[in-house]
Amino acid sequence: MTDTSPTEPSPTDLRSILRTGLSRSIASLMIKVATAGLTYVMYVVMSRLMGEAEYGYFAFGLSLATVLAIGASVGQQTAILRYWQEESVGGRHERALQALRAGGAITVIAGLFVTLALLAVSFVVQLFGDAAGPVAHLYAAAALILPMALAEYWGSAVRAQGSVWTSQVPRDILWRLAAPLTVVGLYALGDPINGWQALLVTAVTLSLALVLQHFWAEKRGYEIAVSRAGLGEYWAERKVASRWFLLAAVIDSAALNMDTIFVGLLVNAESAGTYFNAFRTAGLLTLFMFALNLVVAPMVARHYHSGEMRKAQAIVALGAWAGFVFSLVVFVGFFFFGDLLLSVFGGSNQDGWLILMLLSVGLLFDAATGPSRIVMLMTGHERDFVRIFGAVQITGMAIQLAVIPIWGPLGAAVVNMIARIICQVAISWWSRSNIGLDTSLLGAFRVNQLLDAPPTR
Repeated sequence: MTDTSPTEPSPTDLRSILRTGLSRSIASLMIKVATAGLTYVMYVVMSRLMGEAEYGYFAFGLSLATVLAIGASVGQQTAILRYWQEESVGGRHERALQALRAGGAITVIAGLFVTLALLAVSFVVQLFGDAAGPVAHLYAAAALILPMALAEYWGSAVRAQGSVWTSQVPRDILWRLAAPLTVVGLYALGDPINGWQALLVTAVTLSLALVLQHFWAEKRGYEIAVSRAGLGEYWAERKVASRWFLLAAVIDSAALNMDTIFVGLLVNAESAGTYFNAFRTAGLLTLFMFALNLVVAPMVARHYHSGEMRKAQAIVALGAWAGFVFSLVVFVGFFFFGDLLLSVFGGSNQDGWLILMLLSVGLLFDAATGPSRIVMLMTGHERDFVRIFGAVQITGMAIQLAVIPIWGPLGAAVVNMIARIICQVAISWWSRSNIGLDTSLLGAFRVNQLLDAPPTR
């Protein structure tokens, strides 16, 4: 009887995979470190030049635009990471191109629709809302939706084709450098800077960064075109999965932004600004984890759909350990120097350090459970991911609506921490039990236990 079992990858193969993943991750980390610094400067500049209330409106509008932009992408920024690899390893390059172009068209169409919807809601609020309540920041937030949605999609599309620099530099470096410099320039000219103006500056500079990314990607030979050709066929085949990708992306974005929106609505703009600063600072803790995920996602998709389970587990384990070690070092830094970091924003920052530490504990668990969300989404288990992640996060948001009026931003931070810990542990356990990939720190000990086999469906 002929032995038809797949050949196990040699240690040399695994080392090569890990070296590739690590080198790309380091490049991604370099960009993300620069991005984090520029983002911090951007928020500090906005906060210092606008004052607490106007900065609160800026933070509210930016968080709202981010959530709506993720919704406007209809999950295509995640879909292309999987479908490009899935079709490419199967030798179906034309179908990979169709998925990329159709995904871009869907993003543009949905982005315009969501933008018009927010403009309409803003107009209704202006007509029938509190006459004293500002609405300009809502109109300005609408201008951010389409550029943000396209930035997410084009970044994923180019990253799926193997480029870290082209996918990240225009949005993560150029935009975050241009926006604060423009605000400083306007301030130097004597122009008053308020929340809605800062949001418009953010939208315009991001749009210009996208134009540069388009030309740069085309010059380097990466596919980035948007086309309606084949859109009907693509949507008929992929609409069910796309809806789950959409739900996953919206819930994930909501988990990162709705806290600030709730605090702004239920407490005041100043508290929203304080919470926003603490959350964005806490996000530095998962900087390397996020950079790794950008690289890990297409690699996991490629190896899993090729049946190379040991390679997929090796990449996942690398992501978990590298991300956790980095996060632990940053967490210790927050414990000792968190107050100093928050003080650069100015303002009162009441309870800022405690909010920062609560949010950081949740994110530390996120790092310890590795790229669990990426694994579920890249291996065809997006529906199960949405059910687990969505159930916990939506329950957490409902609880936040009840506790924020009583305990304010602190209550929001406690609920966020607990929900994130439950989510990450549940998703990591599910991935090990049902996919065969252990995304936690223990996954490093499973690499040699796995045999390459057809992927679990």
